Amino acid sequence: MRTATYFFIFLNLSLAVFEEPAVYPLPFLVTSVVEVLCLLVFFGRLTHFAKVTHRNVFWKDTKNICIMIAILLSLTDLAVYGVLRIYNVRSIRWSRIVRPIFLINFAESRQIRRAFRSIRNTLPEITYVFLLFMFSLLMFSLMALKLFGERNLQTAEGLPYFRNYLEIVFDLYVLVTTANSPDVMMPAFDFSSWYALFFIAFVIVNTYIFMSLFLAVVYNNYKKHLKVMVGGLNCD
Repeated sequence: MRTATYFFIFLNLSLAVFEEPAVYPLPFLVTSVVEVLCLLVFFGRLTHFAKVTHRNVFWKDTKNICIMIAILLSLTDLAVYGVLRIYNVRSIRWSRIVRPIFLINFAESRQIRRAFRSIRNTLPEITYVFLLFMFSLLMFSLMALKLFGERNLQTAEGLPYFRNYLEIVFDLYVLVTTANSPDVMMPAFDFSSWYALFFIAFVIVNTYIFMSLFLAVVYNNYKKHLKVMVGGLNCD
């Protein structure tokens, strides 16, 4: 049962690859039949679980309620989408966002729920580090606007360089990953090599210090909450 449940959960999640807009598009009839089959399996698994569980326990478990609501929403969305498709009316399969609910809420997914809870409990504790990082990014972006905004510099493509604050924020945010390095600094470096000091300081503070601090906080808090879950201090 566990293997079958995981197989149909994986199959249900994989439908996004074949539904419009798709990487490998399949006819709507094929994907809809596969989805209905998966939903029937999920409903049968839930029914089986209800048969071996006390009624009060079953209906008090929010995981079972979430699965039933997800099945109902998926079937409703599939029916509405199919009818609109018959009349050539474009619509969106909004129920795709509920598909991960099946992965998290079935009884076989206890370890996944533990990991999910650990991530959820970790998020509030890394908020302060993230806010500090965003504050640093915004301050460096403001400095870049003051340094380069009035010098009429241009990129290699002939576009304005560091003249719009929001675009500067985005470029420097990408620079934290070093994905656009050193291209993002070359117009300023060509104007004056001393401007390289600004980007060196930015990379040291945000890439090497803040990213390391961010990783350490995430790892330590995630490990702490995962130990609590494994130790059984929180009920499943």
